[in-house]
Amino acid sequence: MTTTQTFPSYQAGSGWNALLGQRTPRLAAPADRHFDVIVIGAGVTGLAAARRIAEIEPASRILLVDASVIGEGSSGRNSGFLINLPHNTGMSGHGSPLETAKKQIAMYDEGLTWLKSLVDHHRIDCGWSHIGKYHAAATEEGEASLRSNLHQYRQWGVEYRELRKADLENDLGTGYYRYGYHSDNNVFVQPATLVRGLADSLPQNIHLWEGEPVIAVEKGKPHRVLTRTMQLTTPRVVITNNGFARKLGFARDRVFTIYTYAALTPQLEQNELDKLGPAAEWGVIPANRLGTTLRKVASGRFMVRSAYSYESEQPLDQVNALLQDSYRRRFPALRDHRFEYVWGGVTALTRNGALYFGQVDDGMFISIGCNGAGMLKGSMFGKLLGEMACGQQSPMLADALGFERPTWLPPEPIRRIAVVSAIGYQKRKAGLER
Repeated sequence: MTTTQTFPSYQAGSGWNALLGQRTPRLAAPADRHFDVIVIGAGVTGLAAARRIAEIEPASRILLVDASVIGEGSSGRNSGFLINLPHNTGMSGHGSPLETAKKQIAMYDEGLTWLKSLVDHHRIDCGWSHIGKYHAAATEEGEASLRSNLHQYRQWGVEYRELRKADLENDLGTGYYRYGYHSDNNVFVQPATLVRGLADSLPQNIHLWEGEPVIAVEKGKPHRVLTRTMQLTTPRVVITNNGFARKLGFARDRVFTIYTYAALTPQLEQNELDKLGPAAEWGVIPANRLGTTLRKVASGRFMVRSAYSYESEQPLDQVNALLQDSYRRRFPALRDHRFEYVWGGVTALTRNGALYFGQVDDGMFISIGCNGAGMLKGSMFGKLLGEMACGQQSPMLADALGFERPTWLPPEPIRRIAVVSAIGYQKRKAGLER
């Protein structure tokens, strides 16, 4: 049995979750010790996988277990963009051939339709807003990167609207950016509301167990799943706890974890909101991966997200100062640049940007390594993973299994040296995009 911590711990709660009313977590241990399926990780991927298995096998008993409580995991800590296009197209592993890109787009479109049907059916008031997103560049190099992305958009048949500096200043209230474009391929949500709503509307044959870390998985017939307080058995294990699957012995040479950081302002007065452009809500994706993501939230707050660190969190006072600087440089006319909430969140990356997905052993299935595009991508691949665990086949599942696989990562300490060096290089390269 491992003594290594198998789950993330954070210095602060998610700002998105803090905005919501109290929710009673489901902390009760199951009465049974044997389940037909055990799903490890109750973020969007695990929720989707468990739900799909329950739909296909209504008589099966499914345990969904998570070390955190719903809304405080990674799925409740992101920026709330549901982007239905291949992510970070200029990064290694994302320069997809046209056929592969179109398969991914079809997959994400189906995932978006499925999520929307769940939101509507269960009346999840997550602020679903299909208004697209901006991409904006502050530097000449950033502009060149965005123009390269648009070449792919044209190949894919994706519509967009190019924007000059004056257009961006009119739309966003800042003259910081020199070039950009807008596309409709994004939905905004309040991520903690969405994940809480999905968890609280699960089928009855799923036992959700929050606040209980899994500390080991032992292969066998049946498999054994050891939590902090209990030993469980099952013929099928579904692994969806992203980068922390490594701590359970999976994908150790394929996945690593990165922490990134976000902040939300207090509720802004209307005259301050007016300085952030005329629209009630918008979001900006930076031209460099280590740049700053912005979101004007329909509820009257503003979100800033930036910075990366390898495998552990930076001190939040340093993070706060960095995020305030990014905010101030873009919107110097605002009265102040205070944040009410500052928090970190972990994401799992692979060397080439590919998802670690599929069957890894008899009765063992896995989907991890979202590479920073987890909400929609994780939901759809979780759905497909649930279908695979039930023995189903489909053209879309075949497409998912045919995508590029994660490439090998060197062991520590070489890995740390390489990743930290790459982060440092990308920071310098990002420049004013940060």
